[in-house]
Amino acid sequence: MDNIIRAFSNYAWGLPLIILLIGGGLYLIIRSKLLPFRYLGHAIQVLRGKYDNPEDAGEISHFKALTTALASTIGMGNIAGVAVAISVGGPGAMFWMWVSAIVGMSTKFFTCTLAVMYRGKDSNGTVQGGPMYFITEGLGKNWKPLAVMFCLFGMLGALPVVNVNQLTQAINDIVLTPNGVEVGLKSNLILAIILVVFTSLIILGGLQRISNAASKMVPSMVLLYFAFVLFILISNYQEVPKYFLMIFENAFSGKNYNGDAFYGGVLGGLILLGIRRGAFSNEAGIGTAPLAHGAAKTSEPIREGLVAMLGPAIDTLIVCTLTALAILVTGVWETTESNGVSLTANAFDYAIPVYGKYLLMICVLVFSVSSLFSYAYYGSKCLSFLIGANKKHFYNYIYILSIILAATTPFATMLNLIDGVFALMAIPTMLATIILTPKVVQEFKRYIKTINQQQLNNHDKTKSKSLLERKH
Repeated sequence: MDNIIRAFSNYAWGLPLIILLIGGGLYLIIRSKLLPFRYLGHAIQVLRGKYDNPEDAGEISHFKALTTALASTIGMGNIAGVAVAISVGGPGAMFWMWVSAIVGMSTKFFTCTLAVMYRGKDSNGTVQGGPMYFITEGLGKNWKPLAVMFCLFGMLGALPVVNVNQLTQAINDIVLTPNGVEVGLKSNLILAIILVVFTSLIILGGLQRISNAASKMVPSMVLLYFAFVLFILISNYQEVPKYFLMIFENAFSGKNYNGDAFYGGVLGGLILLGIRRGAFSNEAGIGTAPLAHGAAKTSEPIREGLVAMLGPAIDTLIVCTLTALAILVTGVWETTESNGVSLTANAFDYAIPVYGKYLLMICVLVFSVSSLFSYAYYGSKCLSFLIGANKKHFYNYIYILSIILAATTPFATMLNLIDGVFALMAIPTMLATIILTPKVVQEFKRYIKTINQQQLNNHDKTKSKSLLERKH
């Protein structure tokens, strides 16, 4: 089974998908003339709630939409995914994760703008957004097979198998084994049952409970993780410049950390690894984020796209980079055969003896649990589109059962499964986005014109008020 899933994942992540994801993302950047990047400041203002209107259609605020999306992307992709990339491809893999993130910022802007532009209604009449809706509403009913394809693979891609697997591994390696507890099927099943109970209490409460939990947990977990990783980097500040440069040097060498040829010295292999791990981490172009952002309370699609664009920057350019540098400066990537979350735990343990791995355990727990909430929402939305909103709760039971499977299955198998399914989710998402690009560009121009007019009106009002005060 492991060999079959590995072959499926490698086949799905072939050259055609790389061209679609990266080539498509570059097309979006060129077609928009870098417009999204030129409005980063405005995006932050929107995120802070300056333009929030409680009367707008949708279920949750811009901030909650972003934190719900980040709850699924900031997680094991940042801790385990980065560790996998470095252990297999060396420091250079991080450079290609950066490339993936920069291109992904544009991709997320377009996909999440479309999620609001072309919102549809589920069988209950509730306004919904996501790739399946912008495919059917934006391209027409004839394209519904593409929407169905996204939903079928989306239900699999939303299963929390990697997060649960790595959380179980972290508890085993950091807490149980060092304290003399025998680790095996029995201990894994006990952990799985605890997670099942906790997850059930949250996800059966619906989106409001999910977004409320995520909006409280995500900012705190990011700050906590930042603090720990920055402590590691400050403690090893002499090494930081060396390894930061090494990321650039090794990015084009096609060699791993021992100087051996990586994938036969083929640079394409290293690029593929970086992009694959980047996509796993920030999920740009996969189609999960539009499911959360499509539920935002807004009448301006461009605003939600700009907020969504911040996701890959926070996730990959900041969080993943900090993780990579922490692993590199401590040297554990050269002295241990550990992989995934265990490699990151070794870095924490090296830099912060005794307490380091336990501090990481807190972060891993929050990362994993918050991801559990968001993915359950994604999967139920996919099932709702396929068989009706009144039956979407059935997905929660499948989701909960998958936690038990994930806790008792090897990490590589789970990672390859999600990698392969993500690839198949990206096909309908990116195809529809590329076709609908002109509509988004047109909407962006209208939005900029509206904003400029509002600013001009506000300026005129301020000027008139000032003149009136002078007269008095």
